[in-house]
Amino acid sequence: MTVALMWEARAVPGRGAELLDWAREQRLSPEPLRRETFSAPQDRVLVVTWWDAPYAAELPELPEPEGELGMRAVHRWRFESVGVETPGAEVG
Repeated sequence: MTVALMWEARAVPGRGAELLDWAREQRLSPEPLRRETFSAPQDRVLVVTWWDAPYAAELPELPEPEGELGMRAVHRWRFESVGVETPGAEVG
């Protein structure tokens, strides 16, 4: 089973690049199958990690940003994969 963990934080205005660098420096042990990092307006950073694990498994997650870097508490979500679709492939 594949589980995706999403971590989303918003930096203090003007510190989005610093938050992005901080998130990229965070290491998880063990390492996920895949990790992808995104940025968005309003100094937001999103990190999605994919794991081969049961939905309720204890998995390492990114912490809250250090010090005064974060504007608010981190938002976290957990999702279970229900399939992968390939563009142009027949579904079903």
